[in-house]
Amino acid sequence: MTADDDARGRRPVRITPCPDGPLLVRGPVELVGADGETVVPRRRTVALCRCGGTATPPWCDGTHKVNGFRTSD
Repeated sequence: MTADDDARGRRPVRITPCPDGPLLVRGPVELVGADGETVVPRRRTVALCRCGGTATPPWCDGTHKVNGFRTSD
């Protein structure tokens, strides 16, 4: 077991903000929508929209590339 593993032997969730893009979420995570319903990820790594322009919330669909979304420095 490494320092990155928890007591149950699972790796922790890792969230990585992409410059001018989505949040990449890796690991076992439970997402809950605004309506209180669980949103089931279909992959181990998912990209969550930060620009607000996606047609498939909460998932990133690449809209940030065309709508000019920029993260602050």
